[in-house]
Parts: sequence; structure tokens; C-alpha cells
Amino acid sequence: MNKPLVGALLSVLLLGAGVAPAAASTATSTDAATDTATRTVTATRKATPEVRAKAVTFAGTVALSNCSGSVVRAPSSQPGDPALVLSNGHCLETGFPDPGEVVLDKASTRSFTLLNAAGSGVGTLRASKIAYGTMTDTDVSLYQLTRTYAQIESSYGIKALELDASHPVKGTAITVASGYWKRTYSCAVDGFAYRLKEGAWTWKDSVRYTSACQTIGGTSGSPVIDNATGKVVAVNNTGNEDGQRCTDNNPCEVDESGTVTVRKGINYAQQTYGIVPCIGTGSRIDLNRAGCALPKP
Repeated sequence: MNKPLVGALLSVLLLGAGVAPAAASTATSTDAATDTATRTVTATRKATPEVRAKAVTFAGTVALSNCSGSVVRAPSSQPGDPALVLSNGHCLETGFPDPGEVVLDKASTRSFTLLNAAGSGVGTLRASKIAYGTMTDTDVSLYQLTRTYAQIESSYGIKALELDASHPVKGTAITVASGYWKRTYSCAVDGFAYRLKEGAWTWKDSVRYTSACQTIGGTSGSPVIDNATGKVVAVNNTGNEDGQRCTDNNPCEVDESGTVTVRKGINYAQQTYGIVPCIGTGSRIDLNRAGCALPKP
């Protein structure tokens, strides 16, 4: 994972809070007969130097105690609905959910620092509950807040970021906006990992970044924003730090045939379009809604 800051602080301090860790971008395989079709990264990377965040700001992002996040809404959300904060399952204050574990409607009073466009904290938001959290198939947490979208906009002039209802597209210019570090990372969607395995956890259809997004500890839970639309297409969650195979902090990609590929220095996110069908009236997470495929308890 792009570790919660408690686990990453020492290494980050050594590197400098404003400097991303240097890491090789060359993909390495653990199988001498690796199918290179699973690792076609150079075609999209050549465009990376031209990718620049334009309209993307920090407005709507939040800082957690150990991670990043954002205030998000579904396309159908109403102003009077309780607002939701999106982050990672591994950022939950209750600890990492076990494989197969789903947290649903669990009371929480966690606080979040809301940022404006310039990255300044403008207020504190508070959760009423963990509406949803898991590290199975995806790595996501959704907190329901004590304030509505309308109340937040009225108090701070900040609108929630909208979740894109469509699957992200390879080559899309994106920005990872970290509320914790007040720092952005600009790159592109390099492709998708059929399965991404890290330690005990396995995630499906993960977004792979081009090498320019060198995210660090504390960026976990950051929204991944489509530069063209301003919508959230994924949530930042992990990267291969040391080139190890499928270990904690060193995820590996597994394709449909079982071929394992290790990409040292490459980082990943979990797509979020699948969350949209699960958000019902009043921001309630309803796992039985049509089209909702999030894991159930």
C-alpha cells in the first residue's frame, strides 16, 4: 500500500516531505517467459511529459490523520444528502480489514480537514459512521458525514467531487491530489491490472499509472481525477517499492492466465465507477441496488 503515514513517516522524512522517492520505472518479470503483452507501458509513457494538471485543484480534498481523501458525490446525489468522504480501506481507524471482511454502517466520529483550491485547511468535517469499507476486490472506505453537501458548500464554498460513473480509459490524463501532503501528481492511466496481489489482499481491475506518478506514504486515499472532466475515476492506494513479488508494499500483477508481472516503482489505484450504483437515497450504501457489485459482508 501507499502506507498510512504512521508506517511511512521515517522513510518519508529521510526522503524529504516534498520529494517523491526515486524508483526505477523499468518493468521486471518473475517469469523468464513473461508474456510481454501484459506489460505494454512504453506506448503511453512517451506522452507523459506533456501531461499537466490544468483545472485540477485541492478543492474538495481532505486530510485524514494518516491518509488522504475527498468529499465525493454520485451523479444522482442531492444537496440535502449527507456528504460522503472517499479514502482507502487500509486507512480505516479500525485497522486493515481482513481478506473477505466488509465494514458496513459502523459508528465513527473521525474528523477530516477540508481543503480549498489552494490547499489550505478551511474547516473540520466529522463522520457519523463508516458507511462502507473493505480491502477485498478493491481498497476503499466511504465515511458518511454529519453535514450535507449543501451545508458544506454554504459554509466553505466548496463542492463535492463527482464520481465518474464510467470505467476509466487507458491514456487518460489524470491528477492524484493528496490532501495530506497538499501535493499533486500528474501522469496518465497506463493500463489496468486484471488482478493486483499484495500480501494477503487481491484487487480487481486496478488502475496502473505511468511512471510520473511517484506517490508516497500519506497519499493513500487520494482521489484520482480526470483532468478533462474534473471527475474522480479512482482512489490511489499502492505501489511496488522494492521490486519484490506480491509482498506487502510490493504488489504484483496477475493476468488471466496466471502470469505474474512485477513493476518496480510503478503505482496503482482502485477504480471507483463501481461505487456509483451502490449509493442510494440519502447517501445510503445499498449493496442490493441494481448494478452494485461491491463485496458484501
